[in-house]
Amino acid sequence: MATDYANDVLVSADWVEERLDDFQDDDSDLRLVEVDVDTEAYEEEHAPGAIGFNWETQLQDQTQRDILEKEDFEELLGSHGISEDDTVVLYGDNSNWFAAYAYWQFKYYGHDDVKLLDGGREYWLENDYTTTDEEPDFSETEYDAAGPRESIRAYREDVENAIERGVPLVDVRSPEEYSGEVLAPPGLQETAQRGGHIPGASNISWAAVTNDDGTFKDRDELEELYGEEGITGDETTVAYCRIGERSSVAWFALHELLGYDDAVNYDGSWTEWGNLVNAPIEKGN
Repeated sequence: MATDYANDVLVSADWVEERLDDFQDDDSDLRLVEVDVDTEAYEEEHAPGAIGFNWETQLQDQTQRDILEKEDFEELLGSHGISEDDTVVLYGDNSNWFAAYAYWQFKYYGHDDVKLLDGGREYWLENDYTTTDEEPDFSETEYDAAGPRESIRAYREDVENAIERGVPLVDVRSPEEYSGEVLAPPGLQETAQRGGHIPGASNISWAAVTNDDGTFKDRDELEELYGEEGITGDETTVAYCRIGERSSVAWFALHELLGYDDAVNYDGSWTEWGNLVNAPIEKGN
């Protein structure tokens, strides 16, 4: 396992490689899933046995700008040979941006045995772990989702209440996005009319929770990182970004690694808040 404080939610690349035969076995209860926003990279090479999911087209409802409906989530997983009892290991590009979002969605629909591969796709490739361009073909199965577990999700009303009550808000975007200088990271779509941040939010970048190689920092480092902004897990903490994927990394660090049970992910994020009529915003750092 990757760390001594995250044994149930985080696995190392070594752990995955030791089990590659099982991940490729149609009868196994282990499934490996790569989640990217651009699946061309997956098509070129990926870990053997890894199923490829496109975050944008397969893990979001295409008409509602929302996560998948329960039945669509069940259909997606079942059609790829994943059952609700399987151990699912997720990994992806950008230090697990989109894999963390998928992890959060799995948890939202009650899948208990799901884990992240520490370091994600880049770590796997840069450290010369086994890859292939062959896509697995697993037998279809029935997937019966639980949930939804609303306790890990924040909506617009929850954010409005958080502002009123002074509940911690964590903006995980870049300082330039937080200040309102830019609306999106370079090269990504500008999805909001206004720049800035939700009033009272602390700017703690998603990247601050990972090391240079994309693996997660240890417990002491994470506790200090958030503790410096007064976030100790004693009250609800709302994480948000532009569209909910980077904030999933912060939510994973807070809720899954540190065990802050009241941490929630606001997946509407700045795409929703920055377009709302009469919603308060702040600019500057």
